[in-house]
Amino acid sequence: MPFSIRLDHEPVDPPQLLLIDDDAVARLLTATALRQHGFEVTVVESGPEALALLERWRPDLIVLDALMPGQDGFETCRLLRARPGLAALPVLMLTGLDDEASIEQAYRAGATDFFLKSSRWAMLVGRLRHLLRAARVRDELERKRSELARAQQIARIGSVAWRPGRFGLDCTAEALHVLGLPSGSRLGLRQVLRRLEPVARRALLAQLREALAGREPMTLDLRLARDGGPELLLQVEVEPQFDPRGQLSGYTGIVQDVGERRAAEDRIHQLAHFDALTGLPNRRELIARAERAIDAGRREGEALAVLLIGLDRVKLVNDTLGHAAGDELLRRVAFRLQTCVRHGALGVDPPEGSRPATRHDDLLGRLGGDEFVVLLNGTGRERDACAVAQRLQDALRAPLSLAGQDVFITASIGVALFPRDGASVPELLRHADAAMRATKEAGRNAVTLYHPTLAGGGREQLQTETALHMALSRGELVLHYQPKIDLRSGRVAGVEALMRWQRGDRLVPPGDFIPLAEETGLIVPMSEWALREAARQAAAWRGLAGLDGPIAVNLPSRLFECSDLIATLGSAAEAAGVPAGAVQIEITETGLMKNLQTVIPTLHRLHAIGVGLAIDDFGTGYSSLAYLTTLPIDELKIDRSFIRDLGVTPQSAAVVGAIVALARTLSLRVVAEGVETLGQLEALLDLGCDSAQGYLMARPMAAAALQAWVAGLTAGDQPWQQTIAPQAAPRRLPSVRPRSPGAHPG
Repeated sequence: MPFSIRLDHEPVDPPQLLLIDDDAVARLLTATALRQHGFEVTVVESGPEALALLERWRPDLIVLDALMPGQDGFETCRLLRARPGLAALPVLMLTGLDDEASIEQAYRAGATDFFLKSSRWAMLVGRLRHLLRAARVRDELERKRSELARAQQIARIGSVAWRPGRFGLDCTAEALHVLGLPSGSRLGLRQVLRRLEPVARRALLAQLREALAGREPMTLDLRLARDGGPELLLQVEVEPQFDPRGQLSGYTGIVQDVGERRAAEDRIHQLAHFDALTGLPNRRELIARAERAIDAGRREGEALAVLLIGLDRVKLVNDTLGHAAGDELLRRVAFRLQTCVRHGALGVDPPEGSRPATRHDDLLGRLGGDEFVVLLNGTGRERDACAVAQRLQDALRAPLSLAGQDVFITASIGVALFPRDGASVPELLRHADAAMRATKEAGRNAVTLYHPTLAGGGREQLQTETALHMALSRGELVLHYQPKIDLRSGRVAGVEALMRWQRGDRLVPPGDFIPLAEETGLIVPMSEWALREAARQAAAWRGLAGLDGPIAVNLPSRLFECSDLIATLGSAAEAAGVPAGAVQIEITETGLMKNLQTVIPTLHRLHAIGVGLAIDDFGTGYSSLAYLTTLPIDELKIDRSFIRDLGVTPQSAAVVGAIVALARTLSLRVVAEGVETLGQLEALLDLGCDSAQGYLMARPMAAAALQAWVAGLTAGDQPWQQTIAPQAAPRRLPSVRPRSPGAHPG
């Protein structure tokens, strides 16, 4: 009977999922999203904790973060694969590293699949459900195989014997049952031979003669024709028997019907090497075949092309019509592409004057998600590869009817050529992917040939991220300080600490690494370091005229959420031997309003221990200004975008004047940022602004340079000094303290 697998029913209970992630925020977001989609989620924070839990419990599948401190996700995956009963458990690796090496490392560690970290929960849930379905099918296959083995031991294996000089075979009733013959039947060797194909008959006779001559054991696979039914696939294993004188007395052994077992093995092979949704070679099979093609091309001196096809806007179909429609879309696309990729269908004429290329079939496979790969053998010219890519796009041009809706699908295609663009499969795929991403960024639905410049930006960003991870431990981060000038007296009212990265002999500006630090989460330890360093510098400057004001540190809003900011600041001040008010905290208006309810308690606790609070980039926010009356704020810093046109346009003066008037009414200090011209400074004086900082007075500088700069203020010969208070002699300022609620800062 033909082999088939059918799951009679799906489990009623929700799937049990184990989520392993050290990042509390990512863990919460992922767990919440998965629970909303019907998964029962158990959460742990580390690999060792997960391994301890797996000793007494087995989930349906595991979602594992790749990058964790200590024992990372790759090592955790290797250790759990070594545990009994966990070798086939589906493991999806979550990673933020979009590179071939990390993906290959995940597969080597035993991951079933991988997924790039993002907020695309629908795609993650779809991937997990696909893994769950595949695992259930695989478990069912293994169960069938086990049942088949037991059935063979009990009823599907029979004994056979043959004696020299006899054409008949001695068969047990079980052997006759395996052969499809009634019990008591006589079976001769000629009957077996007549049921074989002519080619198989000649091969069997030759094997029998050879075994008899050498008196060797025999293992035979026989396909016997059977009246009224499918052919029998039999395996015969026999060994020679000898009499006491050492003479051959015959052969004895077993015969078994292995048809169902072979069909199950073929099915397992299909699941392991072919995509369950489209039937195309999967990533593993695709890479293996491509490696063989490259080896052949290298031996034969032939070129080949790799086309990476990324379907455009598939997520829109999934979100609008559902994942069933999305799956059907991928199946239909695979069929259309397959009609193009046949023997010779994508072939191109060889260059004039060259020898004919050795003909190999082209290859189509599904890389994963909405990405397909075409390997063109014997194609090394750009125009030929682009012509094929255009043909593939044309094949997708007609609309698809999905869930009663006509859908048009387009594809962005990246092309890499062997050996010009790479000497290995991973390299070619990586470069084709870079070209395909460039196509999507340029507007989609086009073809892009790989060029080395396409991979440069990503490689440079990866190198920068790696170096930034080590910058803190290597002591490469430094603080530069920019003074804030009191516009009434011309004296230094405080300084702002600005982070810089001393990368070798280059001082990296914040715009080149702060966004990356925020994206990777490194901004939190970097900001905590900045607090400690600012407190240490405040202690070093204590008692120095002009430098005994607070040092302002700009903190990201996530630091108010993910760590105990009060304890961090308190321990930094205690270690430096200064009061907590020696450090002022700045937070941008946008960051404040984005997480206002989370930030409010921390702001009140900071104010209670004497820490001054400033709103940076004031005027760029998008919410109500009512928070100014309820939060313990001491200072507003007007964003430089409003200062830039002071003295040029009356509108800028009106906005700045309104902010100054509002701050004066609320007893708040006002600092103007980005002051670069005397005209801007004069306008600020006319508007009654309290303080200013910018390149007109001083650029950010190292601590020693700032100390020397402050000492040089006694000369009073700077144009900005003469503009502010030409008649005033510089003298030491008292320390600036945070205001008490309701008190005027003046």
